[in-house]
Amino acid sequence: MGIFKRLFDFYLQSSMHVALSVLALIQITGFVLDLPSDWAMSGFGYFGTIVGYNFVKYDALARIGKPPLSLNLKLFILVSAVSFLAAAYCFLKLQPITQIISVVCVLITALYTLPFFPNHKSARSWAGLKIYIVALCWVGVTVVLPVINAGAALTTDFYIVCVKRFLLIVVLLFIFEIIDLAWDDPHLKTVPQQIGVVNTKKLGVLLLVIFLMLELLQVGKSGPHFMASIMLIGLTTAFLLFAHQRRSRYYTMFWAESIPMVWWLVLVLMDCFY
Repeated sequence: MGIFKRLFDFYLQSSMHVALSVLALIQITGFVLDLPSDWAMSGFGYFGTIVGYNFVKYDALARIGKPPLSLNLKLFILVSAVSFLAAAYCFLKLQPITQIISVVCVLITALYTLPFFPNHKSARSWAGLKIYIVALCWVGVTVVLPVINAGAALTTDFYIVCVKRFLLIVVLLFIFEIIDLAWDDPHLKTVPQQIGVVNTKKLGVLLLVIFLMLELLQVGKSGPHFMASIMLIGLTTAFLLFAHQRRSRYYTMFWAESIPMVWWLVLVLMDCFY
């Protein structure tokens, strides 16, 4: 049991699980916007997420001094290095315009992580901005890049999906911010720090209602897809309402981050049976 737990923790901490969430959202974008299957885009999203998240996660540790290279840290570096090579290979298979936009996403990630100006902190520490920078990056990788790489038209549906995806990621991040409230620096001015946990939950529910209203506006939305979205909203609402500071880290790192995968699975099953 101890070995299984260590392997499971390594799976979570090496960002392979959150990368699956990104992969699921890329596939969902293909479903709802009728995009062709694109292994290069999916691979770039998956492996690029591992590299990006591990860079953000362990950059601060590396900059405060030379950390001891424990077995876990060596394995994190190995996973990141292999993922970087895989992401680079997939990147070369993308359309030139997609490559340009993906570089912009990388620069945003770097801005989020690295202090570019002397005596200033990175954007990660900018009061109140963290959640929106992360959400925009997720929209870019899971919606904008797949559509651009497929050469699809930027229809009304595309813009609606972008807004919906942004709202969903923000609500999911609310869950993380509520759980992390006891440990977050007060100067970060996260949403729960500014308006309280109860009001954050109310705001999250309101954003999900807006998500549902936008869902009704989408052109050509099929019944099964709408049912899957209803399931998504119900599941996300439940996780948001039951979030509190005493929850285990697995509540967010595994369960909350699994919501996009559940959504993807439901869409696949509904596509098979309807």
